[in-house]
Formats: sequence, structure tokens, C-alpha cells
Amino acid sequence: MKHIDYKTQGTCSRMIHFDLDDENRIHNLSFDGGCNGNLKGIGKLCEGMIASEAAERVRGTKCGFKNTSCPDQLSKAIDEALS
Repeated sequence: MKHIDYKTQGTCSRMIHFDLDDENRIHNLSFDGGCNGNLKGIGKLCEGMIASEAAERVRGTKCGFKNTSCPDQLSKAIDEALS
């Protein structure tokens, strides 16, 4: 199991934490800060999901007038972890 800590940029959340197993499936996804209930929901939805598929689904999501969002930052964290 590989543990990832990713510092977000441009969002209310400050950090994203998750584990990737040997099949690159996401486990234990959590965010520091941000919209608590929504981000817990994203964690539950992504549990056991193939990381590249999760990244593709949330990539480009915007939050209000921001050019990014917590889900978009998750896609960046996943991309970095898989590279």
C-alpha cells in the first residue's frame, strides 16, 4: 500500500490523503479542510475505485468562480501519484 499526501492549491481544503493498493485502487481518501460532508462523500464514492478512472471523472470540476475544486485537486494528486 502506497500512502499519498498532496498539498492542494486554490481550494478551501489544504491537504488530500489516500492510499493506493497494488492495483492502483483508492483507499482511505480524506481531505483536511473544505466542505466536510461533501468531501466525506467523495471519499466514500472513490473507495476501491481504480485511481485513473476516479481522476478522469473529477478532472476539470470547478468550484464557484475558482478555476479548480477539491475534486479537481484530487485528479492532480492522483496523476502525480501514478506518474
